[in-house]
Amino acid sequence: MRLKKSSVWSKLPNWVWLLISLGVAILLWLFASAKWSYVFADPIQVVNALVDKASSGVLWGHIWASLSRVLIGFACAFITAIPVAFLMAWYDPFRHVVEPWIQFIRNIPPLAYVYLITVALGVGQTGKITVIYIASFLVMVVTIYQGVRNVDTTLIKAARVLGARQRDIFFRVTIPASTPFILVAARLGLSTSLTTLMASEIVGGDKGIGMMIQQANGYFQMDVVLMGIILLGVLGICFEKIVKFLERRLTGWQETIQQ
Repeated sequence: MRLKKSSVWSKLPNWVWLLISLGVAILLWLFASAKWSYVFADPIQVVNALVDKASSGVLWGHIWASLSRVLIGFACAFITAIPVAFLMAWYDPFRHVVEPWIQFIRNIPPLAYVYLITVALGVGQTGKITVIYIASFLVMVVTIYQGVRNVDTTLIKAARVLGARQRDIFFRVTIPASTPFILVAARLGLSTSLTTLMASEIVGGDKGIGMMIQQANGYFQMDVVLMGIILLGVLGICFEKIVKFLERRLTGWQETIQQ
């Protein structure tokens, strides 16, 4: 059987593809800014807005306010999602009581209940963190629960044959086998936290990237709006890289396909 020759494209390193992708994005951006200048600010205007906001110190306050909300909301959700997911997977009475409500609330967009939480907790930090917490918790608890339920039963049976107790099976089989799903849940939870950030910040407050975008939109400062959107994307990529790094370190024992 003849082996298929690798194409020229497959020999290009990843950093070359990254530059090509970035170049295509900039070309599309320039085209959009030329055709719809009232909506898309050109790259120079966005860079100038970034430098202006950063040099005045205003930008760092917005970034820190948003980052603190995302990280606190995500951390609280992650800490509580793991035990709830394991309880749902191991104890049927708990699952039958809790799962219907999780599935019900999970299908409600955060923007639908953000006003209710704002009225209850105010426009301060607590209300915004609560909105982020709810959205990321629901995503993570379902993902971790599915991971625990899908643990290979052969591993559990083998452990029982070798005389392992229920406690040993839980800590030495179920938790290690569920680690990849926990990290996937963390990745989804961080992504959900960032997308929910906008919903939590547009209802009020004085700081945050979402609030900066809303204020700039009111004054039709499209360069600041686009800058804020790009910043959210950059933060999302940074979170993604961190979780992938942890995934490689903690699940290196797994056989994976390197892409």
